[in-house]
This record gives sequence, structure tokens and C-alpha cells, in this order.
Amino acid sequence: MINVKRKKARHITSAAVRKIRHNRAEKGENMKKMNRATRNKSIALFLALTMASASMAGCGSKDDNDEPASEINFADIAGNSNNTPAETTPAETEEQEPATEEESREGMYRSEITNEWIDESLKDQRPMAIMVDNESKALPHFGMTEADVVYEIMNSTANGRITRFMAIVKDWGKITQFGSIRSTRPTNIMLAAEWNAVLCHDGGPFYIDDWIAKNYSANFSGGFSRVDNGKSREFTEYVCTGDLDKKFANSKYTTEYNEHYQGQHYQFSNSEVDLSEKGSSFDCTKIELPFPHNQSTLEYNESTGTYDYYEYGKAHTDPLHDNAQLTFKNLLIQDTTFKQLDPNGYLIYNAIDSGRDAYYITNGKAIEVTWIKPSENGTTIYLDKETGEQIQLNTGKTYVALVPSDSWGDIAIQ
Repeated sequence: MINVKRKKARHITSAAVRKIRHNRAEKGENMKKMNRATRNKSIALFLALTMASASMAGCGSKDDNDEPASEINFADIAGNSNNTPAETTPAETEEQEPATEEESREGMYRSEITNEWIDESLKDQRPMAIMVDNESKALPHFGMTEADVVYEIMNSTANGRITRFMAIVKDWGKITQFGSIRSTRPTNIMLAAEWNAVLCHDGGPFYIDDWIAKNYSANFSGGFSRVDNGKSREFTEYVCTGDLDKKFANSKYTTEYNEHYQGQHYQFSNSEVDLSEKGSSFDCTKIELPFPHNQSTLEYNESTGTYDYYEYGKAHTDPLHDNAQLTFKNLLIQDTTFKQLDPNGYLIYNAIDSGRDAYYITNGKAIEVTWIKPSENGTTIYLDKETGEQIQLNTGKTYVALVPSDSWGDIAIQ
């Protein structure tokens, strides 16, 4: 096992910022609804990068007991409240390389969530963010291998800091049984909004009320199918065939991305990312996370090139898909402060923050990165500590863990 000391974020050059802008512009050509959001994000990213190593007013505090912030107003700081992109200078134009022609497949496009090839009819369809109970009594989980991104987040400071999953599912029309589902927390509302996803849950504490009312928030609460599985009622609710179609038909929400869509969430590499080429990388074939209740562990599987997920001392399998194990190509592990809201263990993460530590892990290797989330529904951005540039992920599914800051040093990496 190794302990990797945290480092401060490095200064970001203007050339690096221009490169980020250029890469985002190229990605934006593939999705017409990304253009406005990408320009806005470039402005926020530029300012966030220059301030990444410092505490910022209005940003989530580094202290666990401080109030979470609601937003960092980058537009006001920049004096560019109309979000009009800066004009490209001749020097910037000279540094840009000609775009290479990308592969195309008839009737398909590369998913904005995984970069995998999926049906073109899904291009503008917004994803679901489904809350999944992670108590041992809720196992086995059905349909989890259909998720494109899975968040694991401490759900309470009580009960051994039990976690809960939030699964991002793009092609939700194929769902036959997913869950079981449970309540949500304020943090999940912010994270689901990064994807312009509709949050599927069954209620939650009163702390969620103000967050659910946000104009960017969309949610379906309760009323999903009940499955007789021999368990108590709290473990019997699932998203099943036709549930989401009915929910949309009886709601004000559109099935397509709307004006709150922030654009493509991650950047993906056109070729396989090999972190071993970076001098700062280190081996990571197993990572044990400090979630004592369920003992979350991910182990590298050389035969698949992905990380298999384990909890409660055993493989996490999906009975809906021949007991396939839950596995991921990319791991993003974030150091995140939080605030406990009451003696019952309810909490909210300071998800709006900048310059905090994280790891990006893929193909048996890891690097240190920093993360930035500029606003409630702004996308979380990950920067390579060595270069200061936004990282590129490998094509495939991604696992994201928000690790409580007070146990960040307890992560075990082999």
C-alpha cells in the first residue's frame, strides 16, 4: 500500500486554457445544444483555474462545519455577464491544430456520457439519475450494470457512514427493473443537475425541499413499481418497464435536454489513455475506500481492463444480467468536505469547491488531480496536477466517489 501526499494545484498557463477551450469547441460541434453551455463553462473554468489553490468567497469551505455555498458568480467577476465568448486572437488561431476527421457509424453517435457508440435516436435524450439503496438488505441490486456513471456517496454520518448510489442512465427506455430505490439528499440534486438528469427517488428529509424547488431541478419522487421480493416494503420499490414513460406523461418535464443542460460532462480521449506514460503516475490495482459500513473496494481486472466493484466482502453482481459484476473503466475519487445537518446524521457535501484533491484511475494506474465545481448545476471539472490541463477519460463507464475529507487519508491504494 502507498500513501500519496496531496499537492497544491499548479499555475495554469494561458496556452493550457486556450487548449481547453479549443478541445471543448471541437466536442461542441457534435451536439448543437452544447455550444452555449460550453462557452459559459470556458469562462468559469478560466477563472476557476487561476484561483484553484486558494479559498474563494462564496465557494465551499475547506472546514467540515462551514455552510455549503450556492454558487460562484464567475460572470460578475469576469465583467462578462452576457456570457459572450472572448474573440479569438491571431496567436490563438495559429496554435490550433486542424481537426482530424472522426469515425462515424450509420445511425449511431458517441455517447456524451461514456463515448461509446449508441443509437442516434438517443442523442438529445436527457438521462435519469436513480437513487439506489445500498443497505445490505437491499441486495442484490437489479439493473445496475446498465448505468453509465455511478456515484457512491455517504448518505449519513450514522450507521457506519452508510453510502447510497446514484446511477446515471442514458438509455432508460431499456430499463425493465432498476433498484431498489430510496430517498435522496441535497448533494444528489446538485450532482444530477450536472447531467440535466431527472432524479428518481422516493422522498427524502425536509432538507431537500428548497433544492427540489430550484429551476434547474427535475425529479420523480415515489410512485414507482412495487416488486414482491419477500422483503419489507422499504426494499420493494423499483423503476420498472413503462414507469418513466408514465412519469413523463404526467409531468411538466421534457424527455430531451433543456436550457439548463451544461453540455458534455467529461472529455474523452480519441485513443486509449495510458497513465504509465506520465512520470507522476503510480500503480493502482486495488483501492479500498473509507466507507466502513459496506467496505467499498475496486480491483483491477486485467482481462477486461476495468475495475470490478466489491462491497460487504463480496462481488457486486446484477441478477438481471446473468450476475454480471459491476465494473468501470474510469474511477474518479474526490476529497470533499461536508456539513452535518442534525444529530440524526443527515448531511450535505460542500460540492461547490475548487482546488481540492482527487485521483483519476484507469488501466491499473492513477494520477493526482484537482477538482472544481463552480455552481450548483455546473459540471465538475478535473485537472491534472502535473500539467494543469483538464484530464481526458477513456471510453467506458465511470465510478465517482465523494470521500469525506476527514477520512481522505484512510484511502488504501495498492
